[in-house]
Amino acid sequence: MASKTDAKSRTALEYGALARRLATTRRLSLNLVAPLSDADASAQSMDDASPAKWHLAHTTWFFETFVLRDHVAGYRLFDERFPYLFNSYYEAEGPRHARPHRGLLTRPSLDAVREWRAHVDAALGRALPGLSPAALALVELGIHHEQQHQELLLADIKHLFAQNPLGPAMGETPIACEVTQFSAMKWIEGEAGVISLGHGGDGFAFDCEGPRHEALLTPHALASRPVTNGEWQQFIDDGGYETPSLWLSDGWAWVQSEAVDAPAYWRDGQYFTLSGWRDIDPAAPATHISFFEADAFASWAGARLPTEFEWEAAAAALDPLDGDQLDDAAPVQPAAAAGDTGLQQMFGSVWEWTGSAYRPFPGFRAAPGAVGEYNGKFMSGQFVLRGGSCATPRGHMRATYRNFFYPHQRWQFTGLRLAKDL
Repeated sequence: MASKTDAKSRTALEYGALARRLATTRRLSLNLVAPLSDADASAQSMDDASPAKWHLAHTTWFFETFVLRDHVAGYRLFDERFPYLFNSYYEAEGPRHARPHRGLLTRPSLDAVREWRAHVDAALGRALPGLSPAALALVELGIHHEQQHQELLLADIKHLFAQNPLGPAMGETPIACEVTQFSAMKWIEGEAGVISLGHGGDGFAFDCEGPRHEALLTPHALASRPVTNGEWQQFIDDGGYETPSLWLSDGWAWVQSEAVDAPAYWRDGQYFTLSGWRDIDPAAPATHISFFEADAFASWAGARLPTEFEWEAAAAALDPLDGDQLDDAAPVQPAAAAGDTGLQQMFGSVWEWTGSAYRPFPGFRAAPGAVGEYNGKFMSGQFVLRGGSCATPRGHMRATYRNFFYPHQRWQFTGLRLAKDL
């Protein structure tokens, strides 16, 4: 049995690690926005996206509300008007500014939001040593919440800049843009039978990742890597966007109504990146595709999308720290697979659409209070993606992690890996 001294030392180590991760996460958000002007950070290019300034503010609101306001005696809000402006979807926290109108918030300025962040960060630093375990758990949740918004921030900036005829770049840091060699796609047989899936152990996980439960997997195989741009061009050349038999009914209606004929950001042999317009790399993973497109491509290829359980079973033994993920505040773009054996790019590069609806696992219960609105109430009409992307902060990902989007959405770094029955 550990002594009290051992327990205290362990607690100090755990607290120190949490404080460092908090500081690192908060700093990365500021660094991501550093190249942007106030105008860049205030604009909103569509209803699904949010201004970069709003992401900085909302993640600060999260810590101020759920940690400082609720767990630090005597704490006073930096500005009592800000909760209305920067609450996202928490009904328990009252009325809020409408999401489609976030781009109208020219005030507070970007500098004012930075000042608020500094105030909240200082208050968190003072409060951390005395916080209860429940409050520290909310700090942990807040770190992962902010990492999610870092990825959203990058995708939203990319969408915004893509609307500008000048094709602006996010920053001066270049990305690798040379055309690379193809990694041959192979089929990797997956685990079959009754297996245990979902989060059920130690360490952080969102509530929708559990509880751990059993699922039946029938004989199947997964592609060794995601579908590439070159393979997607073959789909286009073969009339993939013009063949209704390949598409789900809703997908075909979407293709027709939106005049979709290629992945988002493709134009005349180039695609838009956070470093501006680049020649399409045929060996890199196809990205910015919707569930509808992923399903149609799989039909064209004589395959299907994997289930989220097949994907998780295959990824369970792999290192989630591997792969092309976000390490620094620099432009990101998925690169070609580096190897040709085993499963490649399961973590990072592109989020991989699965054929699984985003629904609760058996025994799921949302957390009590406002934070219970985080995931559970969105379990309707969306599909699960797995694995993270080049814009996912390294350390944020797990094999059990479930992302989810509506089937028409594609401004995120989304791709696909094929599966087939055996």
